[in-house]
Amino acid sequence: MSIRIIIAGASGKMGQEAVKLIQRIADFQLVGAVSRSEEGKDVGEMIGIGSLGVSFHRSVATVLDEVEADVLIDFTSPECVKDHMELCLQAGVRPVVGTTGLSEEEIDQLQKDFAEKKLGALIIPNFAIGAVLMMVFAAKAAKYLPHVEIIESHHDNKLDAPSGTSLKTAELIAEARKEVKQGHPSEQEVWEGARGAYYSGFRIHSVRLPGLVAHQEVLFGGDGQLLTIRHDSLNRESFMPGVDLSVRKVMNLDHLVYGLEEILDM
Repeated sequence: MSIRIIIAGASGKMGQEAVKLIQRIADFQLVGAVSRSEEGKDVGEMIGIGSLGVSFHRSVATVLDEVEADVLIDFTSPECVKDHMELCLQAGVRPVVGTTGLSEEEIDQLQKDFAEKKLGALIIPNFAIGAVLMMVFAAKAAKYLPHVEIIESHHDNKLDAPSGTSLKTAELIAEARKEVKQGHPSEQEVWEGARGAYYSGFRIHSVRLPGLVAHQEVLFGGDGQLLTIRHDSLNRESFMPGVDLSVRKVMNLDHLVYGLEEILDM
């Protein structure tokens, strides 16, 4: 039986890769797509793979009204993803969200709402399985090397900073060690922000440049040693195995799960 999928943000770079993924998998079926700028156009023709017989809708609300679907993959923007998840709740469609930028409070409330409805949902800061392993390894290292900083680098069109991947990594590190105040006690920033964003005693630095995709290194310092755990996504195809896995896993969930690492062993 096919899994019927809608993609929000299907005209974007990640959305286009997800369309191609669905076309390669026998039991996935693209039944809807959302892009305000491409409304009415055939999805396949727009991305250059030939007609698919599926046209872009203007909004998630309209496509959910008109199409029977099992899963909504969301690659839109932080400003609208919460509304999209609430629309999925009402429609009984399982969201798989790759858009980051939701606050902790918003995620907590969504977890309560999806659990009450007994509906599966996933929020995935990074679909690259290698990036998830980087997070897991970083959490293990933090138990023994508590002095840490994160440097994350992305393309210059990314809307949120720090990235969802770095925030998830920071949360896992904070859970694994006691808060450690780093740097000199009398440290002063000559230019505001020079030391990066502060979280649980350590810093996160965000780089935005053309030519980058998604890159992160976690640096652990100790007496006479430095441990660097790094992951690089060199193209957006690197995220597609995680998208495939997430769509399959969400079909068997009855609550919201945050992070790909939570479903790797399920």
